Order: sequence, then structure tokens, then C-alpha cells
Amino acid sequence: MAFTITNDNFQSEVLDSKKVAMVDFWAEWCGPCRMVGPIVEELSNEYEGKALVGKCDVDEYGDVAAQFGIRSIPTILFFKNGELVDRVVGAVPKAQLKGKLDGLLA
Repeated sequence: MAFTITNDNFQSEVLDSKKVAMVDFWAEWCGPCRMVGPIVEELSNEYEGKALVGKCDVDEYGDVAAQFGIRSIPTILFFKNGELVDRVVGAVPKAQLKGKLDGLLA
């Protein structure tokens, strides 16, 4: 199960972490988000122990979304050593997300 990213834990779990992190910014009402959601869940299982795969509901935790200028969802941000290194906007295939994670872990 993907880790829930909140306003309270974002700093400690993502920015202060030495792990690679992938954070899916989404909302319940967003159709493309519902398409990406199962892919994010699969990746969270596949990368367990290797990378943090999390989801941040922009309706509940808008502060984090605002901090990174998220205007369209789904937006998936990639972090390495607490630094934002990549972003994907829109519904994309699993292979694209997997490729980005693998590249950051290499």
C-alpha cells in the first residue's frame, strides 16, 4: 500500500530522507488520477524497501501541493536525497514511472 503523504510528514518522510521518493499528487474526483492510482499501488509493492512510494491527496493536504506549484493532477514528483529531480504530469504508463524510479536508484 502506498504511503500517505500529509502536510505533517512530508518534510520528515520525503525531504529529510536519503531514500528515493515518488509522490503521486491526486484527488478522489479526478478521473486520470483513478487510472494512475493502481499503478502507484503496484509500484509501492515492487519498490518496498528500495524507494518510498507515496500518495498526497491535494484536497486534504494542499500545503504540500502548493509548495511545489502543483496545478494539474495527477502530478507525480520524484525526489532523491530530499531534492526534487523530476516530475510527470498526467496519466502515464507504468513503464514510464518504473523507468524513472530505476534511473534514480541506479
